[in-house]
Amino acid sequence: MQHPTITRRKLLQAGSVGMLGLGMNHLPHLQAASTARSARSVIFIFLSGGLAQHESFDLKPDAPDAIRGEFKPIATATTGIQICEHLPRLAERSNQWAIIRSLTHPSNDHSAGHHIMLTGRSAVPPGFNASKPLPTDHPSIASLATGVLAPRNNLPPAIVLPDRIVHNTGRILPGQFAGAMGNRYEPWFLESSAFEPKAYGAYPEYEFDHQERVYTPKRRSFTLPNLSLPEGLAPAQLMDRLGLLERLDRQRENLNQTADTFDRHHQAAVSLLTSGRVRRAFDLDQVDSRTKERYGDNAFGWSLLMARQLVEAGVSLVQVNLGNNETWDTHGNAFPHLREKLLPPLDRCLSALLDDLRDSGMLDRTMIVMAGEFGRTPRLSTLTQHYKGPGRDHWGGVQSVWLAGGGIKGGNVIGASDRNGGYPTREPQTPENLAATIFHGLGIAPTTNWHDAEGRPHALYHGEPIAKLF
Repeated sequence: MQHPTITRRKLLQAGSVGMLGLGMNHLPHLQAASTARSARSVIFIFLSGGLAQHESFDLKPDAPDAIRGEFKPIATATTGIQICEHLPRLAERSNQWAIIRSLTHPSNDHSAGHHIMLTGRSAVPPGFNASKPLPTDHPSIASLATGVLAPRNNLPPAIVLPDRIVHNTGRILPGQFAGAMGNRYEPWFLESSAFEPKAYGAYPEYEFDHQERVYTPKRRSFTLPNLSLPEGLAPAQLMDRLGLLERLDRQRENLNQTADTFDRHHQAAVSLLTSGRVRRAFDLDQVDSRTKERYGDNAFGWSLLMARQLVEAGVSLVQVNLGNNETWDTHGNAFPHLREKLLPPLDRCLSALLDDLRDSGMLDRTMIVMAGEFGRTPRLSTLTQHYKGPGRDHWGGVQSVWLAGGGIKGGNVIGASDRNGGYPTREPQTPENLAATIFHGLGIAPTTNWHDAEGRPHALYHGEPIAKLF
C-alpha cells in the first residue's frame, strides 16, 4: 500500500488526527527522512533510582558486615564471574553479556544523575535546574538518535517507553528531553503506564511501596495507544477521503516551516494507521500467553517485550524505563524488596529478551545496555523514620552497567571497584564513554554532528566506545 502524502491542513479538515483514532499525546514529534541506514539497534534499559552494585553485579562477600549486605554471590556459566544469587537466569547466560564494574560520575543527586546518564555528559549545563527540564539542558541520547538517524518502516528513530520518568511528587526529571536541540527532536514517549505516586515496581504482581505504607493497587495493565482505524473506516475508505482532501486543497501549498514539521508528524500518523506490521509492534494482546509468561506478565515483562517488537519493526533506539518513580531507590527495606519485588522480574524479562533476540538472529545487531543514574553507597544505613530495614544511599562514585548483543563480547568484565565497592580501581569509565558505545552500537560515525535550535553544530561523541567490550 502506498502511504499518502498529506498536509496538516488536510488532516484538520478531515476532523484532525483525532478522527483517525489517535491522541496527540501518543504521536508527538514524529520525523520523516529519506536517508537509508543499516539495521542496527539499541535497547537502553534505564533503572531509575539507581541499582545497588553490591546487590547485583559486584558483590563484596569479603567486606565487613556493614558493607557486605545480605545477598550471596553465585557462580555464572563463565569461570571467575559471580553475580547476585537472585539473578540465576542471567547467571546461566553469562556467555552472552558483559559487565562494566567501574563507571563513575561526580553526582549523588537524582536529578543531576538522571541528566548525566541519560545525556552521556558528566557535567550538567550552566543554569541546570534540578526541579524541572530546561531548553538549555543537554539533549538526551534518545533525542540525539532522533536527530541524526533516519526513520525506518514509518517509525521514529527513537521511542521511550512505557512512561516519562516522574518523581512521586509529580516533578518531571530533567535529562530525558531534547533540550538544546529544540522540541522538534523530542523522542516519542510511548506513555503506556499510568502514573501512580505511591507505588513502585513491576505491577500488578510485583508492585510495592518502599516505606511499606498501606495503599490500594490500581494498575493492572498498560494503556496502549489506539493505533487502529475508527470503527467502520477501512484503509480503502481512508485513502478515498484523503484523495478528496487532496483535490479540495490543491492550491494550498505555501505552508511555513512549522506547518511542514507538523505535516511530517501527521503523515507518520497515517502511515502507522495503514501499516498492519507497524500496528502489531505496539500490540501486546496478540502475543501468546506462553511468551508473556516467559517475560513475566507484569510491567517489566511487557516493557521489554514491546521493546523487542519495536526493534523488530524498525525502531533504532528503544529506551525502556524499567520502573518509574525511582523504583530502584533502595534507601531502606532494600533486601526484602530486591529479593521479592525487583530482582526476580528483572532476571526473568531480561533473560527472555536475550533468548528471543538470539533465537531470531537479531542479537548480533541489537545492543542492550542497562544502567541507572548512579550506584549505591558502600556502607549500609537505616533511615528509621521511614524504613524498618537497612538500605544504601545515592552514590555516583561507581556503578555496574550490564551490556549484551550488538557485538559485545560475552563472559566479559570491564574494570573493577575497590574492596568496598566505592570507587573504581581499574579502567574507570565515564558516561561519555557509555554514550559513545551506544552511538557505536547504532552505527553512527564518530564525526557526526547535531545542531541546536539555532542551527549551530555540536559534536555527538564526547568519549570513546569502550573497546574491551568488543
